[in-house]
Amino acid sequence: MAKITMREAISQALMEEMDLDPAVFILGEEVGVWGGSYAVTKGFYDKYGPERVKDTPIAENAILGAAIGAAMVGQRPVAEIMTINFAFSAMDYIVNQAAKLHYMFGGQFTIPMVIRTVGGGGRQLGATHSQTPDAVFAHFPGLKVVSPGTPADAKGLLKSAIRSNDPILFIEHATMYQVRGEVPEGEYTIPIGKSKIQREGKDLTIVTYCKGLELSMKAADQLAKEGVEAEIVDLRTLRPLDMEPVFESFKKTNRAIVVEEGWKSYGVGSEIVSRIYEEAFDYVDAPILRVAQKEVPLPYNRTLEQAALPQVPDIIAAAKEVLK
Repeated sequence: MAKITMREAISQALMEEMDLDPAVFILGEEVGVWGGSYAVTKGFYDKYGPERVKDTPIAENAILGAAIGAAMVGQRPVAEIMTINFAFSAMDYIVNQAAKLHYMFGGQFTIPMVIRTVGGGGRQLGATHSQTPDAVFAHFPGLKVVSPGTPADAKGLLKSAIRSNDPILFIEHATMYQVRGEVPEGEYTIPIGKSKIQREGKDLTIVTYCKGLELSMKAADQLAKEGVEAEIVDLRTLRPLDMEPVFESFKKTNRAIVVEEGWKSYGVGSEIVSRIYEEAFDYVDAPILRVAQKEVPLPYNRTLEQAALPQVPDIIAAAKEVLK
C-alpha cells in the first residue's frame, strides 16, 4: 500500500468520486483557482472546470443553501466550509434544514451532501478560529458527523460520505494534513458509523478519535515501555455512534479513559462515559477519566495554546491514575 499524507488521501477520494459520478461537484471559498485553503483541491479547477469546482463568495449561508438545493434535485455537492468556526454562521442551514428536510417531507427528498470542514487548534489562529465543537453538531439527529484520524480512514470514509444519501459533516483536523499512513489503492470505502480498534491491549481502554488518536497512539507507545498495554478504540464517526467495540474492549480491560480535543463539559467524552456506565457498569474497576482541552477560549500565544490543548503527558497521567 502507498504511504501518503492525509491531504493526499482526501484529495484522492474527491477526485475518484468526481471521476465516477458527474453529479458530484465542489463549492466553497477558494476551492477553485486557489486550490483550497489547505491545498486539498489543488488542480481540480483545471481538470473539472468552473461548472464542477465553484468558487463562492465569503457567505456560508449561500454555500450551504446552494448545496442543499442542489442535493434536493439530484446532485451530490461537496460544500467546503473553510473552518468549522465559520459553520456557526450557517447553523440554521446545517441543523434545521439539511438535517431535517428528509424527515419533515416524509422521505420525499434525500439530501446527499457532504460538508467538508476543518476543526481543531494548534496553529495559533486565535480563540474564534481554533475550536473543536464536534459535539454540538453530533447532538442533532439527521446529521451524520464523521472525523477520521488516519489517511486510510479519511479516504475510505469520505468516499462513503459522498455516495451516501444523507447529509454528512466531515471534519478534518487542521494539524493533521501532513500525517502519513498506508492507504489501500483501488476501490476502497469504509462504512460510516463503525468504530475501530486501532491498537490491541489488555490493561486499559483509550476511547478517542481524530487528533486524539494521534496523541493516544504516542501515549500508548510510552506506556508500553513501562509494561502497560493500552487498547485504543477510534470512534471515527460521532453520529451514528458505534459503542460495541468500546463495550467489548472495556469488558476486557475494566478501565478506561476518553481523549478528545473539545472541552470536557457537555462533550463527546461525557457521552462515552455515560454510555459505558449505563451499559457496562458491572465491569467498572476504576472511575473513567476524561482528557480534554482546558475550559478557556484557546489562546493565541503558542505556549499558552499548547498548555490548553490535551497532550501526550496528560493521557499518560490519566492512564496511570485509573490503573492505580
